[in-house]
Amino acid sequence: MPNKSLRILIADAQHFNRLRIERLFNQLGYFRVAPVQSLDELLPLVEYGCEPLDLVLVNEAMARGALDLFNYFANNPQVHHAFIFNEQQTPLQSVVGKVQLSQATLPDLASITQLMSVVDRRLPFVGTVISVR
Repeated sequence: MPNKSLRILIADAQHFNRLRIERLFNQLGYFRVAPVQSLDELLPLVEYGCEPLDLVLVNEAMARGALDLFNYFANNPQVHHAFIFNEQQTPLQSVVGKVQLSQATLPDLASITQLMSVVDRRLPFVGTVISVR
């Protein structure tokens, strides 16, 4: 069962792409998804958000030349995981720390399912069990 409290941000300039990705997350049971269309919208949400984001998916084409997305997310405590897609400078798919890079033009259901298997890891309950008689 998915963790419904995860905070997910999708950044892509194309409305259709944002909608398609959001629907894939909805199919998997994730509904706290916020779509943005530009770096001008993305950066304040990351920097000034009250709580860290569990996952940020971003189309690398939005930032070409304006921002090094990999280093930005790798060193940002406000982002737990990042997935940069449409990244043509990397191998087909690579994971470096909390940042995943993909050459895919758009993530599909299989890649999002695989990604969420890492992001949505449930920690086992650790605590004291009290018996009431």
